[in-house]
Amino acid sequence: MGQPRPLVIDPTGRDIHGEAARIRERGPVTLVELPDGVPAWAVSSPELLKRLLTDPRVSKDPRQHWPRWINGEIAPEWPLFTWVAVQNMFTAYGGEHKRLRSLVSKAFTARRTAALRPRIEEITTGLLDRIAEAGQDGRVVDLREEFCYPLPIGVISELFGLPEEQGAELRAVVDGVFRTSATPEEVTDNYARLYAALGELVALKRRSPGDDLTSALIAARDDDGDRRLSEQELLDTLVLMVSAGHETTVNLIDNAIHLLLTHPDQLARVRDGRTGWEDVVEEALRVEAPVASLPLRYAVEDLRMSEFGGPDGLVIAKGEAILAAYAAAGRHPDKYGADADRFDVTRVDKEHLAFGHGVHFCLGAPLGRLEANIALRALFGRFPHLRLAVSEGELEPVESFISNGHRRLPVLLS
Repeated sequence: MGQPRPLVIDPTGRDIHGEAARIRERGPVTLVELPDGVPAWAVSSPELLKRLLTDPRVSKDPRQHWPRWINGEIAPEWPLFTWVAVQNMFTAYGGEHKRLRSLVSKAFTARRTAALRPRIEEITTGLLDRIAEAGQDGRVVDLREEFCYPLPIGVISELFGLPEEQGAELRAVVDGVFRTSATPEEVTDNYARLYAALGELVALKRRSPGDDLTSALIAARDDDGDRRLSEQELLDTLVLMVSAGHETTVNLIDNAIHLLLTHPDQLARVRDGRTGWEDVVEEALRVEAPVASLPLRYAVEDLRMSEFGGPDGLVIAKGEAILAAYAAAGRHPDKYGADADRFDVTRVDKEHLAFGHGVHFCLGAPLGRLEANIALRALFGRFPHLRLAVSEGELEPVESFISNGHRRLPVLLS
């Protein structure tokens, strides 16, 4: 089967779900063109994607399995450079992935996550107090700015022992990692600022270790007791965990609020106890995947899609890149039916891939769910008359085809 003409991905992400629909229309696997003309295979079938995500013939390590990286064709100015260049469990393969994930798992424990609940509740209450004051006398409040952003930043700061004065810079550079429409100059500047900020944090924790994840990662050793994260692995692990624990949770809370405000019948079900907040979180993750498309994976050898339940004759060749099209998969009618685009908290099948699948399943998924559950319950309990301050058409997406959220979420409290 000949390769189809690639679908050019819009780096601004202006129409995430329109683009996701176009990807699905071209079949379960289709060729797309990423920024700067870089080709990749977008996989939108949930079942096919799950099989690929668990197959050892699919790698996330460009240094071993992506000829474009190996041959020096990927420049530091590429908008997705950080996603590919990092050396952590996100881009590791095989035994190296197992080693890195094990080291991180020793630090990022269920106990540490559970212990954060009181602090998350405290941060949430403080933010709602500020929102109540800001929204007095009919003033508009931007919930993304005043709630969806500062809550995860506060939790991340608590988790990693980040000094309060570094919070603004951390937010700015993480936003930059996800901004796929950035110019080459913005990409390289953000990359330098990102590592400067995390380098300062590591230096601080080496001088004054505490009961925080950064200190735990610095101290973590493997099962043999003689290997720690290298300096680059440590910094890149912080890049992964801070960005994954920040932007994705911001988008989850943002999208869930927006969905409830635009679906009052669904909100009513939750308010009167017919449906739980957990159902809201899972359905929001399905219908509005916080990460719309995740770069990148690579074929370790030729992959015949028929072996995975895909189209006969279609082969992803050795060394070709693969894009996990989570937004497209989350609304796939083959799995969720003709109303797959509809937000429905009573939907029986809410299974989704928003946190990934297989060995690379997101370690921070329990924390993201916990934050969203606490945030939504508290927000709608505090402000029962909350409503959007603008029409649906006035809401703008963030400038990214990876990050799926709104630039602003203006609301009125009554």
